[in-house]
Amino acid sequence: MLKRTDMTPAIDLTAVSGAGPVRVRRPVYRDLFPPCNEACPAGEDVQAWLALAQAGQYRAAWEHLVTDNPLPATHGRVCYHPCESACNRNDLDDAVSIHGVERFLGDRAIARGWTLPAGAAESGKRVLVVGAGPSGLSAGYHLRRLGHAVEVHEAGPVAGGMLHFGIPAYRLPRAGLAAEVARLEEYGVRIVLDSKVDDLLSARAAGCFDAVFIAIGAQLSHHVGIPARDAARVLDAVALLRDVAAGERPLLGRRVVVYGGGNTAMDAARTARRLGADETVIVYRRDRAHMPAHGFEADEALSEGVKIHWLTAIREITGPALTVERMTVDAEGRPHPTGEIETLSADSVVLALGQDADSGFLSRVPGIVRRPDGTMEVGPDLMTGHPGIFAGGDAVPAQRSVTVAVGHGRRAARHIDSWLRGEIHAEPPPPPRVGFAMLHLPVFSDADPAAQRQRPLAERDGFAEIAGGLAEPEARREARRCLSCGVCFECDNCWAACPEDAIIKLGPGNRYRYDYARCTGCAVCFEQCPCHAITMEPEPTEG
Repeated sequence: MLKRTDMTPAIDLTAVSGAGPVRVRRPVYRDLFPPCNEACPAGEDVQAWLALAQAGQYRAAWEHLVTDNPLPATHGRVCYHPCESACNRNDLDDAVSIHGVERFLGDRAIARGWTLPAGAAESGKRVLVVGAGPSGLSAGYHLRRLGHAVEVHEAGPVAGGMLHFGIPAYRLPRAGLAAEVARLEEYGVRIVLDSKVDDLLSARAAGCFDAVFIAIGAQLSHHVGIPARDAARVLDAVALLRDVAAGERPLLGRRVVVYGGGNTAMDAARTARRLGADETVIVYRRDRAHMPAHGFEADEALSEGVKIHWLTAIREITGPALTVERMTVDAEGRPHPTGEIETLSADSVVLALGQDADSGFLSRVPGIVRRPDGTMEVGPDLMTGHPGIFAGGDAVPAQRSVTVAVGHGRRAARHIDSWLRGEIHAEPPPPPRVGFAMLHLPVFSDADPAAQRQRPLAERDGFAEIAGGLAEPEARREARRCLSCGVCFECDNCWAACPEDAIIKLGPGNRYRYDYARCTGCAVCFEQCPCHAITMEPEPTEG
């Protein structure tokens, strides 16, 4: 059934002239904001590259995608895809597998050696980026696209930051990440490894850098004051994941307890299983509804045999014995002790209680305000209190995820570019968001989503990638499930429905225009537009 979402009359039947009823509203072609685009922290124009992918124009789709995000093969694997949570198709059947199509495009680009589109002319400006994690790589790429010379200084031996050292290989194979980093270097982003910046102002002056972007990440693990006597081996999750990524196999023993409830805790527990632990238990002081980890991360950990003790806090570690207390949560999700004490045993305890940014080296930089967790205060333009020094990703107060970090790098590059030019960058306000109730969908038939293949549980004893990607027919079919919310895709519904022949087709890719001399404002075209790319607006007044 067609749904009319704006029932204001288009024709005023009470104002009749010699020429007939007076039109008070007219249809206007106006693209609105798809919810997937609005929800993407990296700022991707998701609807646009999906449209190109569904037409089989895969290179064009990839080129459009990388104007916003230079790491699609990586993101297709590790992003928590909030775009899919926002997808209007959830109200019809199931969300479009946006991350699956993104991964397909990223992998295809690597396999076929596609090169990044050319950027702007050289500006003569130089920018120092501190940290080669996702935010630093993104900023370096976007600054290079804008014509600036970029040097990314990385303290470690490999670019990628937590992408390389914090995300297990079963989620993110290193070969694809390395290929996308190498492509950035070929594009002109200079990455200097084993180059820790201890004195930022001196480094800026020595390199004659006009601006700086700080993207140091959060790699200092939180610690808690748990009394420990003759303790079992206690280590932090970040160090464990880093060691494994470096090719080491830490000896954890048969029984491992992971303390924490975030995504890092889930990764540490699953990694411990792959290192040979017979039993891995996650201990978390809140319930599942209040855990910071994404639900599917917990589901995958449980499916691999990890046990989770919700509402449990470690009070003391004595040798292999852990004294734990049962907790309860109040209506706001805050945990409270109950006084009920239990004992667990463990050969190793892995602490996964969050991370801080290692920003101590910035204490000597005037104007930079650091918080207790090491993050820096920045303005809306991501600039710190020191002129020309910007920061983003895990180095600033924000949600910590790869996609947020990449989005910060993109935003910072635009603000840095404007600052270097003596201008102020202002993002135009987005158009209104299109909700499901605004769509008219009889043109669409139901289509089941394409599921990515999963490695069988029995074969997950190593670090080989778990999720298989979409094959070409599956990726194209999945892209075709996009409803193109708010954006005209030239379906011809309006043209076919107009009773006055007031709509003129302008040819493929050029859409349509109205002949308002013929249009009566009946709104039939508006009602027939499946994606709400037509709005009914008040008739312009003369003068």
